[in-house]
Amino acid sequence: QVQLVESGGGLVQPGGSLRLSCAMSRSIYTMYTMGWYCQAPGKQRELVARIFNGDSTYYADFVKGRFTISRDNAKNTLYLRMNKLKLEDTAVYYCNVEWGGSSYFGQGTQVTVSS
Repeated sequence: QVQLVESGGGLVQPGGSLRLSCAMSRSIYTMYTMGWYCQAPGKQRELVARIFNGDSTYYADFVKGRFTISRDNAKNTLYLRMNKLKLEDTAVYYCNVEWGGSSYFGQGTQVTVSS
């Protein structure tokens, strides 16, 4: 199993920035697919960004050019840098890893964008 613990969420004004972190209980060096999802109130959880072994990335259209996903293998940590935040980015953000045939999520961290 893999335990994931997110941090870094909070309240930010429109146009502001946050960096989310996801610490994992296992080495991420060989983990092929990791990502971030978000779930706004009343909506389904949706994919925000993914990073693959080899560091190729995928971004949902609604975050392209604003968010950056990255990994630090030495720290077993996944990051999501969020710039130019919008009101509609308000959601709970979850990190995710596909490992050993299973999909794991953390408990989530709340991001609230409000003036």
